[in-house]
Amino acid sequence: MRNIDSYTHTRGESIYLDDIPVVAGTLYAACFDSPVAHGKVLSIDTSEADKSAGVVKVLTHKDITGENQIGGIIPDEPLFADHHVHFCGMPIALVLAETDEQARAAVHKIKVEIEPLPVITDPREAMQKGELIIPPRIFKIGDIDTAFKNCDYVFEGKADTNGQEHLYIETQGAYTVPQENGVIKVYSSTQGPTAVQRAVSKVTGLPMHQLEIDVTRLGGGFGGKEDQANTWAALCALGTHITKRPVKYSLHRMEDMRMTGKRHPYSSDFKIGLNKDLKIVAYEATFYQNAGAAADLSPAVMERTLFHCTNSYFIPNVTATAYCCRTHLPPNTAFRGFGGPQGMFVIEAAIAKVADELGVDATVIQQKNLLQTGDELPYGQKVVSEANECWDKTMAQFDFEAAKKAVADFNAKNKLQKKGIAVMPICFGISFTNTLMNQARSLVHVYTDGSVVVSTAAIEMGQGVNTKILQVVAQVFSIAPEKIRVNSTNTYRIANTSPTAASAAADLNGKATLIACTAILERIKAVAAVELNVDASAIELKDEFVFANGKKTDWDWKKIVLHTYNKRVSLSEHGHYSTPDIHFDKSKEKGHPFAYHVYGTAVITATVDCLRGTYEFDSVKLVHDFGTSMNQIIDRGQIEGGLVQGIGWMTMEEVVYDKNGKLRSNALSTYKVPDIYSVPKEIDVQFLQTQKDNLAIFRSKAVGEPPLMYGIGAFFALRNAIKNFNASANPAFDAPMTPEKVLMSLYPQKVKILMDKKQLV
Repeated sequence: MRNIDSYTHTRGESIYLDDIPVVAGTLYAACFDSPVAHGKVLSIDTSEADKSAGVVKVLTHKDITGENQIGGIIPDEPLFADHHVHFCGMPIALVLAETDEQARAAVHKIKVEIEPLPVITDPREAMQKGELIIPPRIFKIGDIDTAFKNCDYVFEGKADTNGQEHLYIETQGAYTVPQENGVIKVYSSTQGPTAVQRAVSKVTGLPMHQLEIDVTRLGGGFGGKEDQANTWAALCALGTHITKRPVKYSLHRMEDMRMTGKRHPYSSDFKIGLNKDLKIVAYEATFYQNAGAAADLSPAVMERTLFHCTNSYFIPNVTATAYCCRTHLPPNTAFRGFGGPQGMFVIEAAIAKVADELGVDATVIQQKNLLQTGDELPYGQKVVSEANECWDKTMAQFDFEAAKKAVADFNAKNKLQKKGIAVMPICFGISFTNTLMNQARSLVHVYTDGSVVVSTAAIEMGQGVNTKILQVVAQVFSIAPEKIRVNSTNTYRIANTSPTAASAAADLNGKATLIACTAILERIKAVAAVELNVDASAIELKDEFVFANGKKTDWDWKKIVLHTYNKRVSLSEHGHYSTPDIHFDKSKEKGHPFAYHVYGTAVITATVDCLRGTYEFDSVKLVHDFGTSMNQIIDRGQIEGGLVQGIGWMTMEEVVYDKNGKLRSNALSTYKVPDIYSVPKEIDVQFLQTQKDNLAIFRSKAVGEPPLMYGIGAFFALRNAIKNFNASANPAFDAPMTPEKVLMSLYPQKVKILMDKKQLV
């Protein structure tokens, strides 16, 4: 089944936040944000802006009617700067004017005096100065001290990953409209309607039942709208609450890039020990997470880094320590993978280091240490593994040995072009690691004409979750998809929502929908059984007809639905689902936090131009553990998109802040993302379809985040190509591997000479 939004998308008819018709009297907002990363606010002068044409009101922290706080996990993030600014881009004032142009013009008339304070941009420096958002967390299994003493090989190293701009097509924004009796309706481009509801409630002082949050769809999110959408909704709602007029704010692209957080950069240390059989015996990792100026979701992101620090490998002795470091950058936030990719990169770097030192192929070490069913991960959960199945099918399906030989043959014949090949296995846990968030509700109505409407907490943002929800309804009732509508997500229909994140939306909301539809179906079957004088167990609905004892009757779907209504039997249900069997004790750092794991293996081949440092990816061939895919078209699209986004993070997407905390990669001229010319020439996705039971909806495993991690293999394919050109090269484990880094890694001796002469810095 194709994505249900594909028709309106291709015709330009899909409604996003900026497409909502504005109400008469709407004000337009524009934000004045801090020009410095850290300082004491001495004065804010809005007098000229107040007098500017069309300006109705300029808001600052003094105008807040509730609490100047939007922090979720930790209340450490003021909406408006009051006495101090903590990052470039921190809101200081909000202009409300009759037009967007007037609001933006007035922003330039605001004056602020700030006394500069020292700026920290490096997480290691923050840790040394004690700037931690929460105490460090440590995951342990076994005894690494004893294990390292008994290892035949021990190696140490450092691995760094940079941030990543979300670059959703639709920027952040909100539109707030006053309703009767003091209610405010908030249209928000958010992945978390309830998070917006809570933040707006806190800032305005209004109770949550006075705030209706509505989301039709997002033009992309990738985690960037899980928590950070709260800011813009709170600003607009505050404006509406004070002026009693609608307020709209859609950020300009450069505003969005400047004022919002990114994927978390990490700087990490590792120590790895193996025996003579190349089995990994001990592993120690220390992660320094650059959280930015406030907690946002950083503690949870850091936790998932620890959960995924060993990737697809069984290691009996592990100690992983993580520090959540406060710097003076915009608060970094959720991004597809949510800390997992940063943890996986470090273990892959450690394996590559071992391979370099011992002169063996990294794939030998990878394969020898893959998880087996029953193996225990550092946090106590025992796995049901598909790691070896994915690996073996990848090796056979794509004839890996032949691919290696083809790379070697090419390299032997070409002097200034070299190929590299790498394998990237993945193991990714599915569930919110905060157990209480693993719940969802679904409201289903069957109308008397046989049509159906369903409301859930799932946010459609291009990933096809609404299509899968619709499929659940269609399958349970055995009716045509055309009879079903999936509503916008609205906190008045579905309350206390978990965000659409953690790759869990289809599972949680799909299961809740399954429960609701099944309850209605059982009532309809009971009515049909009475009319047909058979037992309810003999009734089946199939292809929009009632079957009794396996025989088709003359009762069609519409007739039985109307008859059920006439019998005064409910055709509505509010289903609730909570993931069973999951738990985690943070005091012990042990438990069973994930409903299941997703596995896969990718083979990535790259070609490097050794004269220029440029490169291209010849192919990515992978086998992915889909469980039993309920929609291969959507799932394949998620694999391809996630893969390319991961390749971008590992190669060309370089977030650059200067030492003063100012974003330099602040436009698409200075921040590069993959385009049609930089994606792999060939992407071959093979489905590992299994009948093993799992907790996914219809056993169709989550597919949102896991494929991004295949992109990590792109870094190591490039690194291998560099070493195939210059055997003495030792490229740092420092992502992204930009063409500039590739060029310098190809010629380390020349780089050293230039640096010694101070001709290169």
